[in-house]
Parts: sequence; C-alpha cells; structure tokens
Amino acid sequence: MGLGRILTLGTNNNKLSIFALGGINEIGKNMYVVQYADDIFIVDCGGKFPDESLLGIDLIIPDITYLEENQEKIRAMIVTHGHEDHIGGIPYILRKLNIPIYATHFTLGLIELKIDEHRLQGNTKLMTIDSNSKLEFGDVTVSFFRVSHSIPDCLGVVFHTPEGNVVHTGDFKFDLTPVNNQHSDIHKMANIGQEGVLVLISESTNAERKGLTPSEQMIGDNLDEAFMKADGKIFISTFASNVNRVQQVVAAAIKANRKIALLGRSMVNVVSVAIDRGYLTMPEGMIIEPREVDRLSPEKVVILCTGSQGEQMAALSRLASGNFRDVSVYPGDTVILAASPIPGNEKDVSRIIDNLFQLGAKVIYGSGSTTGMHVSGHGYQEDLKLMLTLMKPTYFIPIHGEYRMLHHHRLLAESVGVEQGNTFIIKNGDVVDVENQVARQTRSVPAGDTYVDGMGVGDVGDIVLRDRKQLSEDGMLVIVITINKGDRKIISGPDTITRGFVYARNSDELLKEINRLARKTINDLQSENIRQWNVIKQNIKKSVGQYVFAQTKRKPMILPIIIEI
Repeated sequence: MGLGRILTLGTNNNKLSIFALGGINEIGKNMYVVQYADDIFIVDCGGKFPDESLLGIDLIIPDITYLEENQEKIRAMIVTHGHEDHIGGIPYILRKLNIPIYATHFTLGLIELKIDEHRLQGNTKLMTIDSNSKLEFGDVTVSFFRVSHSIPDCLGVVFHTPEGNVVHTGDFKFDLTPVNNQHSDIHKMANIGQEGVLVLISESTNAERKGLTPSEQMIGDNLDEAFMKADGKIFISTFASNVNRVQQVVAAAIKANRKIALLGRSMVNVVSVAIDRGYLTMPEGMIIEPREVDRLSPEKVVILCTGSQGEQMAALSRLASGNFRDVSVYPGDTVILAASPIPGNEKDVSRIIDNLFQLGAKVIYGSGSTTGMHVSGHGYQEDLKLMLTLMKPTYFIPIHGEYRMLHHHRLLAESVGVEQGNTFIIKNGDVVDVENQVARQTRSVPAGDTYVDGMGVGDVGDIVLRDRKQLSEDGMLVIVITINKGDRKIISGPDTITRGFVYARNSDELLKEINRLARKTINDLQSENIRQWNVIKQNIKKSVGQYVFAQTKRKPMILPIIIEI
C-alpha cells in the first residue's frame, strides 16, 4: 500500500481540502473535489476518449475510490456545463454512488439523456440551478456566477467556507458579443474578488495562446459567406453540444433558403433537448429527414452532422468513406469542419479531410479570421489574466490542461499579482489542505483511470491491455495436446493453431518444429516425474517462445491447452 493511500485512511484534520480526481495533466476526465470537514462537494464528472494504445477501450473515467470510501460525506455533485469532458462519466459513477446532482436547465437536459440511456431513471435527485442560486450545506454555502463558453448555461462556482472562499471558474472565455446573449457576470466576479478569494481553481486550456479569444460572432459572418458561395449540398460538422454554433448554422441556412438534415444520434438528441428547453430557435418545417435529402435540389440542403474529431463510427467519417446509407458527398459539395481537433485527434481528422477532397468536395477547415469556422470556447492569456485580476486570489490552482498549460497559467498568475509560491501545480490525487488560511500540499488520495469497455466498468486493467497489445502486435499460438489420464502419455497432438502470427500454409516447417518442441518438453518433464499442469504449460511457453523469437523476432501469445481423457 502506497503512502498516498495510507494518508487517506485516518481522520482528515485539515478543515478545507481541494483536489482533482481527473483533469490535471490531461485534456478531459474533469472531476474536482472541495471538502470542508465532513462535507464533500464534487465539481463535474467527465470522461475522456482513449488513444490508440488503449485497444478496445470505449471511455476513460476517474477512479472514485476516495469517494466510495467517503460516500456518506458527499453532499452534492455540481456540474458547471454540459460538455462530455464534464458530464461523460456521470452515468457510470451513479451506478456506484447515489449523489444529488445540481446543474442548469440545459445541462440537466443533457445529463437526463445519459441517465435515460443507461436506464438509471428515478434513482437520481436532479436539481436545477442558475447563476442566482444559493445552496446551504451546514457550514458551507455555494453560490454561482455566469460565464461564457461554447455551450449554453455555463457557471462558475463559489464555495463560501469558514476558512475562506474557494472559486472554481468552470470553462470560460470573455466573449462580449455571445451568440446566445449569455454574457459573463463580470460585475459579480469583481464583487466576489472584493469579498476575498482564498483559493482560485481556474482552467488552463489556452494558457499558451496570447491575446483574447475571438468572439463567436466572427463565425456567424464566415458561415453566412460560405453558405452564399456554395453550389451543391453543404455538410457542416461540429460538436453536437455547441448549440451556439448550431444556432448560427440555422441562421445561415435561413438566409440561404436551405433545409437542415441532422446526422448522428448525439446531434439529433442535443438539438431536440435544445429546442425543447428553449435554447435553440428553429422555424417550423426547417428540419428534414436524411432520406429526404436526395429529393431536394443540392443547393436547398444543409446536412449538420457529428464527427468533427475524426471518430470512426460518427457521421462525417462514414460520409467521407462513402458508407452512409441515406446521404452521399458528391463532387462540388461543400464540407465545413466547424471545430478544431482536440489534441490527439489530429491524425484522424486529417484522414477524413483527405478522403473528402478525394470525393471532390470543397473542404473548409481550420481557425482564423478570414476562412476559419471555429473559435475556441476557452480563454486565451488575456482572458485568464482578467479572471485572475477580478478574483485576486491568495492561492491559485491551475486545472484543466496538460503540464505546460498549467505552467504557463502559473506565470500569468504571478504576472498579475499572485505571490510566487502560492500557486500549486498538482497531479490528480494531490491534496491541497488549507488550515488557518495557510495552504500546503503534503498528501494524496487514490486517483487514476477507470476504463469503460462495453458494459464493463473498471474490469479491464493493465494486464488485459498488455495482452491485447501483444495480440495486436504479434498474434497468438494455441498448442493443443491430448493426454491419457492414466499413464499420462500423449494420445494426439501437439497441434498448433495460429492467429495473427504467421500464415499456416506458408509456415509448415516452423509449426512442425513448434509441435516437436512441445512434445519434447512434455516428455522431458514426465521423465523427471513432473506432472503439475501449470509447470508443464510454463515450460512449453518458455521453450516454444525462445525458439519462435530466435526464428522470427516476434513474441506471440502462447496458450498451451492440455486435455485429459
């Protein structure tokens, strides 16, 4: 048992503790915890998509060992907004913990979609909040302020504790002309700063980028221009949750006299929730079914689809490979990628763009002030400095970013007045304890990745992933041997079955030698009166493995199967 785990077992003598279970030194999987005495508050519960090394894994969510051990102390999960990296883990966590969830009207709509999909209805207490809400939990009061981001109804959170105020900014930028007119509560932020902020927890995604984040308004102008110039069908791919962008697409389609078809389950679901809850306005009859696309003239149609991150089964990827049943991309059609690749997805997105060009489409992608169809929802350096200046924190914890981003955010904080040494660049699980308004980082709680694979949550670990990697790289050999139960003599075999290692018809001599080695190993062990099956199997694996590597420089998985009759 490691030191970090030992330190979590005793009583927490520190009154105020702050730590992350996900979202530090990574993009995604955001989950933060503020604990005062015996009251635990969770901020967000996100997921993260795996990279290509995690074979077969569908989603990565935070390790909640600490929360399971202390579930009687959990008072609330507060969700800042509805992006996947902040709500994607919720249905999996709810299987283990029954936690009341507080979120805005639109965010709750997206969470309810997930709860319905996972058939968890009726078990979870869902509470609607807004920027004016105030929640009382014993010694802790929780209040909120509105921030601008690339999705409606985004909040920052203030924990008013006897030790001092802790502020979590959520994801934000300062957009003075937001598409949905949900302006940042700058005056409220300034008042919070005047009241005093002991610890500021703030996102760091764009801490390396100079200047101010461009306004969403710029995208609307670019979309209008692209729609007016397009001759054939228009395909536009964006995050389904970016309702502001979807509203801009609707506005451009109205001006260009085009109908809209929705492709992708998440796009259909989110648009439905946004319309039902009043966050997206769409004229009656604007939406058509995908099967109706070919019945209209190409210049009368816009197809809004998922897949801007290159996901293999998403609509855009299937369109680019010509595998979508109802709709096809033809030469002369225009395809717009209205989202930037998340770090790690660049290769997949580039592949789709190449395929679309090969189909003869005109592809518009990338950021910028002239042709760009995307601006970030995360603040650049000047946005981050403005938040720091408004809040004037004593201590600062940069979150939501890889290490270099956290490092740059620390430098920004020091440039606007946060004392050197008062910024904590932590890892997931590192606890910042505050007592008598003095902050220290000396202990840790369990933290890490939990893998979701199909219906299984947490049942795939490093050993299984190592086996999958070995199978994917070098294949496998199954050596089947039938032995007489009485005299322990070989009745038939060894017979070797190979998958993903060599083509059997072209490798007769290699497989014959493998069979000979397996037979010799068994006979040698029997002559030494060694009869334990596990010992026999290990020796077969060793002798065959050494021979195979010497001949092929490969290390396939070797599975001896011994049948007694």
